[in-house]
Amino acid sequence: MSVVTVLASGGEPGFQAPGTEIFDWGPLFPGGPHWLRWLTKPILIIGLSALVVIGFCARAFARPRLVPRGVQNAGEVLYLFVREQVARPMLGRDADAWMPFLFSTFLFVAVMNLMGVVPGLQLPATSHFAVPLLLALVVYVLYVALSVRHQGLVGYLRGIMFPPGLPVWVYAFYAPLELLHHLVLRPVTHAIRLFANMFAGHLLIAFFATVAYWFLVDALSPAGFGVGVVGLVMTIVMTAFEVFVQLLQAYIFTLLAASYIGGALHPEH
Repeated sequence: MSVVTVLASGGEPGFQAPGTEIFDWGPLFPGGPHWLRWLTKPILIIGLSALVVIGFCARAFARPRLVPRGVQNAGEVLYLFVREQVARPMLGRDADAWMPFLFSTFLFVAVMNLMGVVPGLQLPATSHFAVPLLLALVVYVLYVALSVRHQGLVGYLRGIMFPPGLPVWVYAFYAPLELLHHLVLRPVTHAIRLFANMFAGHLLIAFFATVAYWFLVDALSPAGFGVGVVGLVMTIVMTAFEVFVQLLQAYIFTLLAASYIGGALHPEH
């Protein structure tokens, strides 16, 4: 376990900055039945996020009114945002057909991210690499399947490895690099972008919150009071900034998903 230790006066161990151990969660019921030991905090947050998305969509769209109000109004605003800012720019005429997938993806990722600032939960599920990787692999499988379906396997591989207009000798370097990019790097970078932002943001908030608690509660002193206040202010500022980043990363993840799907449907673009 990697921690940064700051020695308090007298040489005794004092403040310990949080490290990657804050992401390690064992079973919520370690002494419970064996079939419950798979239930960890990240899995609980993923399940809660799915329920929130399902409940929100059911409440917003199950019985739509001509004049939207309340939850329906919020749902329509979010739907229009995804359609106008993500689906149509990337997919054109195919935007409406893919809106159920893109809208659900945006909401699911956004809610999992926002769980990092919900009191009591305070952990974005996407800060565990397996979660964004699984989502990226779903997009990747869709991309490859659509590419092969619309272009054929040979046409798809030829299109990514041997685009027209390049000197013949360039293909010796270009073809394997593009194949590596499309089949390996694309889903990995898609996942890492989301994971890294959520991981780093959560760690920063935990650090400043620990500073505030240590210097204002555990080791309150005239000398450390100012440091504690700075930690408290930075916790509030970083939390507000993190909410913005959480929503932005949900948008970027969905935008890239739409871009990959659009590339599979319309390779000429």
